[in-house]
Amino acid sequence: MSLSLPFDPSTVTPEEGAPAPDRLISGDPRFTTWNIEEADGGIYAGIWQSTPGKWRISYDEWEYFHILEGHSVVTEHGGEPIQLKAGDRLILRPGFKGTWEVLETTRKDYVIRL
Repeated sequence: MSLSLPFDPSTVTPEEGAPAPDRLISGDPRFTTWNIEEADGGIYAGIWQSTPGKWRISYDEWEYFHILEGHSVVTEHGGEPIQLKAGDRLILRPGFKGTWEVLETTRKDYVIRL
């Protein structure tokens, strides 16, 4: 088994999705996810992209991500909006609840730990 893995989305088939209807606030966001790594212990890494829209989010897991392109706004309930553009990084911890709004199609790479 190799101890390294190229982070190349062309090696996997993308998954298509959207927010659950009960989480959707506005727009018609569509997700594309390239799960490049799914490791034992609930670790996932890949690339995610969404078209514009806004929906409620609730995290039970840790997620670190880096915005590659686009413009999104993440707002924690009771908190200030966080503007996210190319080059920005964020960690969302278990228990985070709020909204994600994509203003310009956004692409990020991520690592999730369940």
